[in-house]
Amino acid sequence: MGTGEIGLPVLRWLASVPLVEVVAIVTQPDKPVGRSQILMPPAAKALGMTLNLPVLQPQKVRRPEELDRIGTLRPDLIVVMAYGQILPKALLEMPTLACLNLHASLLPRHRGAAPIQASILAGDRVTGITVMHMAEGLDTGDIVVAKSIPIRRRETGGSLHDRLAEIGPETLSMALGLVLERTAPRTPQDESLVTYAPKLDRASGMIDWSRDCWYLDRLVRAMNPWPGAFTWVRHPDGAARKLKVYNALPVHRISGRIGVVERIGRRGLVVGCGTGGLLLKEVQIEGKRRLAAAEFVRGFPLEPGTSLENDH
Repeated sequence: MGTGEIGLPVLRWLASVPLVEVVAIVTQPDKPVGRSQILMPPAAKALGMTLNLPVLQPQKVRRPEELDRIGTLRPDLIVVMAYGQILPKALLEMPTLACLNLHASLLPRHRGAAPIQASILAGDRVTGITVMHMAEGLDTGDIVVAKSIPIRRRETGGSLHDRLAEIGPETLSMALGLVLERTAPRTPQDESLVTYAPKLDRASGMIDWSRDCWYLDRLVRAMNPWPGAFTWVRHPDGAARKLKVYNALPVHRISGRIGVVERIGRRGLVVGCGTGGLLLKEVQIEGKRRLAAAEFVRGFPLEPGTSLENDH
């Protein structure tokens, strides 16, 4: 059961293991994408079709008819990764062996929908994949195994996503071996260590210039590629336009005015923050292509002293 691309290596691995028969993929319905709103399949469905596997796409998996449909498959094991719907108790109890979830953090840290971005935003040094027995709460199940990896110094949400996806099969393999041997542990999560990673939306990347430069550097990296960190800049014609920031560096030795462009140079724009400044190196104004900041200012009338805004 999965929807996003992070689960694809796990699906490929399951489909390749002689011991395992994948009786079905359960994923989200197709969704309209882009300006043309063309219906596109989830990543798991697209891969499933190439592997000639049955694909189910319930609108709501908790509906009785959908549970009956999955029940006819008589699953021994349900593996979940980035599915996107809450599973009811009846589904959790359906498999004869286990219902396992792969979560992209070291639980109980960063329960919720956006653990990858949350780990970068929090300044964590390590993260990983946790395999747990699924429970009815939000990522509350007992832990089977966990595998950790270091978070690199200039890690982005996209690069960390891909690295975590790569270790999914190995982590699941460890857990599956224990399940089949009937020795899989059930290690309760320490509730005193719980943190949450709420679902992201487009507004999650808005830059609050009153924050310190180190936090804003992490925000830019965490929100890359989606939803993208952004601010607003006012054009001389009076219109406020969204400016996305793809690459930035903290400049802690500057003491500038909050949200004001203090310097423009060959390396980019330095904007004052609550503490220090942020060097914007790669940006994109709405409706235009992504550019090095130094190149951007040659085509956009931006001067030192210009204020960037928290919203339009």
